Amino acid sequence: MAGKFSRSWALLKASAAVLREEPALLVFPLLSGVCLLLLAASFLVPVAMIALAGEHAGRHGLAPSGYALMFGFYLVQYFVIVFFNTALVDCALRRLRGEPARLAAGFAVARSRWVGLLGYALIAATVGMFLRALQERLGLLGRLAAGLLGLAWTVATFLVVPVLASQDIGPIDAIRRSVELLKRSWGENLIGNLGLGAVFGVVGFLFALLAAGLIVGAEMAQSTVALVTAVGLAVLAFVLLGLVQASLQGIYAAALYRYATDGEVGAGFDRALLEQAFRPKG
Repeated sequence: MAGKFSRSWALLKASAAVLREEPALLVFPLLSGVCLLLLAASFLVPVAMIALAGEHAGRHGLAPSGYALMFGFYLVQYFVIVFFNTALVDCALRRLRGEPARLAAGFAVARSRWVGLLGYALIAATVGMFLRALQERLGLLGRLAAGLLGLAWTVATFLVVPVLASQDIGPIDAIRRSVELLKRSWGENLIGNLGLGAVFGVVGFLFALLAAGLIVGAEMAQSTVALVTAVGLAVLAFVLLGLVQASLQGIYAAALYRYATDGEVGAGFDRALLEQAFRPKG
């Protein structure tokens, strides 16, 4: 297990090297985040109105119209995420092949795949609603089941975006392809994904402690300017951290997918590491 984590850490460092050479890749998660904020704001008012109407009528939980609206939110949310991730992965794959990673080319690929991306978003939204229903209806047992099923879904679909970015196929075939590649691996994509989250979780915790210290110091100094500056720096730091994490995850997935399908190693990646990540199970 220690060897797997060390290999995953090396792969993540190689992904970071690609991002340092192509910092423009941060544009994709940035635009995705902006779109998601606008989306959340647009759905907030109607959801609140439906919830209030339900309270006045003495209902517990959302009405059917509320669930329909929530499903619509999930659908659009997943489409936005998958669209920008597809553009990011396409650019990462180009960079790994030694080609220019033009943002316009990434967006063009994502637009050309919009039908498949929408289909996958529909499936993901359905899974999301199902897991939410489990949590609401079965209490603690439902939360545990939803957590396990959610983890299984995340692992099984880890390479769906690279598949959709590289092949003009439907969402079901893309999921099958992702599962097929997963079965051939020794879990490197799962461990790498969890390792990436763990690294950024630690960094985020340290940032939170630093931000709390700055804010407390500003309050003790009773300086409004210092307080606003501390809060602004904290928000900026967490935004940048999220952008870097999303970009690295896309690059990581692209590198694993490229080697798993073509046997090619991108610049900055070690062939031995990728061979160990994707070798037939004995």
